[in-house]
Amino acid sequence: MIRQFLIALLFACSPALAQDIPFADSSERVVPESRSELQLSFAPIVREATPAVVNVYSRRVVQSPFASDPVLSRFFRSQPREQNSLGSGVIVDASGVIVTNNHVVANATELRIVLADRREFEAEVLLTDEATDLAVLRVETDEPLPVLPFDMAGDIEVGDLVLAIGNPFGVGQTVTSGIVSALARTEVGGSDFGSFIQTDAAINPGNSGGALVDMDGELVGVNTMIFSRSGGSNGIGFAIPVEMVRRVVDTALGEGELVRPWLGARLQPVDGDLSRALGLSRPRGALVNEVYPGAAADEAGLRRGDIVMAVDGREINDEAGARFRLATRAAGEAASFTVLRDGDELSLEVPVEPAPGETEPAPFDATGRNPLSGAQLVEMSPAFNERVGLDPFLEGVVIYRVAGRSVAANVFRAGDRVIELMGEPVRDIDDLAEILQSRDGERIWPIVVERRGRRYETALRLY
Repeated sequence: MIRQFLIALLFACSPALAQDIPFADSSERVVPESRSELQLSFAPIVREATPAVVNVYSRRVVQSPFASDPVLSRFFRSQPREQNSLGSGVIVDASGVIVTNNHVVANATELRIVLADRREFEAEVLLTDEATDLAVLRVETDEPLPVLPFDMAGDIEVGDLVLAIGNPFGVGQTVTSGIVSALARTEVGGSDFGSFIQTDAAINPGNSGGALVDMDGELVGVNTMIFSRSGGSNGIGFAIPVEMVRRVVDTALGEGELVRPWLGARLQPVDGDLSRALGLSRPRGALVNEVYPGAAADEAGLRRGDIVMAVDGREINDEAGARFRLATRAAGEAASFTVLRDGDELSLEVPVEPAPGETEPAPFDATGRNPLSGAQLVEMSPAFNERVGLDPFLEGVVIYRVAGRSVAANVFRAGDRVIELMGEPVRDIDDLAEILQSRDGERIWPIVVERRGRRYETALRLY
């Protein structure tokens, strides 16, 4: 209170003098100290921000679960039914570009946008991305639309006041207030590139895709999910940070394809025991346990035993946080990694590159008299493994599909990794093809496979 009194007194006596004093900075965050300060209103921010927040109505056709089966469809003749859902979106470009959540528009056959002033537009999809749970839409308009600017300063802090704007439960556009409860939440689900802003501003079904706005009236995140056992807001909501939102929007308007960067390193959070073993004063950073040869981390010079402390100046505590920061960069750029190595702090430039390999490699059909007959196998790579949810560091050959009523169907499942066959290692498709061809017709087939992390060794007999 004395400090505020001194500032007021200085402004009254000498405004020029007060402006030269550091603690008179108007941008400094202060706690309300009087009843009148508590009665201040968010109305000016709301008036500026709400016109740029829209309602997103999606319609999709849901087929009968038996529609694809020619036999069952005769007995269960249910007609396709329409399913409507509601979400929110944010206008980020005056030409009619809108960002929302991917789960709001997924599989939609029709999308309708309703503005705060009740104007309606049909929308087309420019880009959808399941990994980030973001989608970019466009509407055709003859006049500029109101826009919510991005807050790219990166200075948001825990405790900052924020507003959540959306259409919860379809009741109409609603504004709720709260604070930033936490930053860089990576342990929650919903995205494999997740590093969410947590807020206690009330977020409910229908708020998805809506805006999280700071006290400057700028977009700091897109509301995406809540933590709730009842389906309603319990004061734990999550928003996708604006850095990722901006990256996806820029891609939709420019490149057209979102590059999924791959670090190519396994990182382990540094806990109390590990920090003492490493000689750190406190638990911080993420320890590099493994580096994939030829990947981005390897090119940048990252080594096993390094401790990643920060990426682009932002503190990192786990692998998900590093992946998120890398993903906010465009293809061809590089992220600055602050690394602790043998007590020395280094700065490494890690390029933004996709995982090596093909996401959809050509399958190999196993034929002939062998236990794999009827199976389709593919050669593993980081790109393929990430797409199907396998460990990206695994190498070798994996069973992709198994035909029904085939020899392979009696023993193998999709996802089994073939490690050895006939006592010989299977490193790639060429190894497998050569073994199958040279041993065709054999009756006993020793084989080693890995299924869900467990190794199985057996000898299969053909009759």
